[in-house]
Amino acid sequence: MSSFAELRNGAGELLDAAFTASEGEPLAEGLLVVIGHGVTANKDRAWALALTRALAGAGVDSLRFSFSGNGESEGDFRESTVTKEVADLGAVLERAAPGRRICYVGHSMGGAVGVLRAAADSRVELLVSLAGMVHTADFNTRKFGALTPGQDLMWDKPECPLSEAFVADMNAIGTVLPKAEEIRVPWLLVHGEGDSVVPCSESEELAGLAARAELVRLPGADHLFSGADEARMAEAVVSWLKRVLRSL
Repeated sequence: MSSFAELRNGAGELLDAAFTASEGEPLAEGLLVVIGHGVTANKDRAWALALTRALAGAGVDSLRFSFSGNGESEGDFRESTVTKEVADLGAVLERAAPGRRICYVGHSMGGAVGVLRAAADSRVELLVSLAGMVHTADFNTRKFGALTPGQDLMWDKPECPLSEAFVADMNAIGTVLPKAEEIRVPWLLVHGEGDSVVPCSESEELAGLAARAELVRLPGADHLFSGADEARMAEAVVSWLKRVLRSL
């Protein structure tokens, strides 16, 4: 528990995190699900809390954290980029999960972070993408292309200024699609067919390239798996974990 309370990234910034212990018999010895959020969000989004509860009930420990500059984590939001968040995730795995079997769950931009981390880091043994972002440059153009970096706000949130660093990083990455073929671990993609933020077609593209990927489409579900869709998403993740772990 102490390691979870003092999670810091490579820049020394304290990352706000919450560990939730499993209830009852562990589903798998040493398994830890690490949960990362999307752009302008934090560890306490409703979908993340719903997933945490479902995992605990299934006998799985989990760790939710906010990337640097987001939520209650230290750091400047203007420096929050996919590249920095990939490094944040690496720091979390190094400091909080030595010796653990890691499943990383990433939502939206956190999904893109997961693809880049898992493609290069063997510590990620299982990967889950929830409404995962794939085409970063296109996302930036669609959602923030009419805004001026350094002046305007993401989705009118005062705490989330659009920065030059964010725009440059999204454009430099362009897309995480080429990394899909490099991911050899079991991979679940869950996407709502009613998602207007990241189209479900992006997860379909990833699933078509990765050898061990499985796509679950949720009819009518939006980007945040709102309302009853939180439970549907969580059940999809838990069911997949139980099935995949039996086969490993």
